Amino acid sequence: MRYFIVPTYNEADNLSNLARDLSPFLAQADTWLVISDDGSSDATREIATQLFPSERLVVLGDGTNHGPGHAFNTAFDWVLTRAKDEDMVVTMEADCTSDISILPDMLAIADLGYDLVLASVYAQGGGFDQTTWLRKLLSATANFIYRFIFDLKVSTLSSFYRVYRVGRLRAAKIRWPRLIEESGFICMLELLVKLIRVEARVIEVPMVLASKKRIGRSRMKLMRTTVEYLRFLWRFRSEKHAG
Repeated sequence: MRYFIVPTYNEADNLSNLARDLSPFLAQADTWLVISDDGSSDATREIATQLFPSERLVVLGDGTNHGPGHAFNTAFDWVLTRAKDEDMVVTMEADCTSDISILPDMLAIADLGYDLVLASVYAQGGGFDQTTWLRKLLSATANFIYRFIFDLKVSTLSSFYRVYRVGRLRAAKIRWPRLIEESGFICMLELLVKLIRVEARVIEVPMVLASKKRIGRSRMKLMRTTVEYLRFLWRFRSEKHAG
């Protein structure tokens, strides 16, 4: 079984393109789409129920904007109460910046026994089709610092676009009953660190981030995300010393 988790926040304009991208995968009977809506004030929830097959769709969320970390945590909790250890979870952006063409390769690589497959703009062959120099600088700097501090052997840390094996997610949840505590975009780094600490086998594949496909602006706020990175560093280093 495969579960697609897509967090949404005011993504009504992007959902028709997302439905087009996902239609070949959702046509398969062993696939669920989990839309975890983070308090959208537009018609995201209504449009999602119109565009995606109802027998393979669940829309989660309590109507409040908590942040992407909360949206992911809600969706993972829903999946982990239903999935088997050998099942796969695909997480991706709702704005279609995730390169759907590499997903078959990501799934095939996961089938080789990897617990986490990361789509990486920093792997050889990856990159950005369009972004600001400031965002590139902050992203590259944060990646370098956190790879050094946590001794991470991967080059991308916070991308949403990933394939997970359920069994390893479940192992992390046993150690951390609240799988994701961070509410912001730093949540993906938090989950990566936790999975590595439960000995997940991790591999990267190159991806070009298709920013031009996004309708509307990115939801990531640079200053807020920078503060989240610093707070996360303090919390996890304190946990390490306490342990």
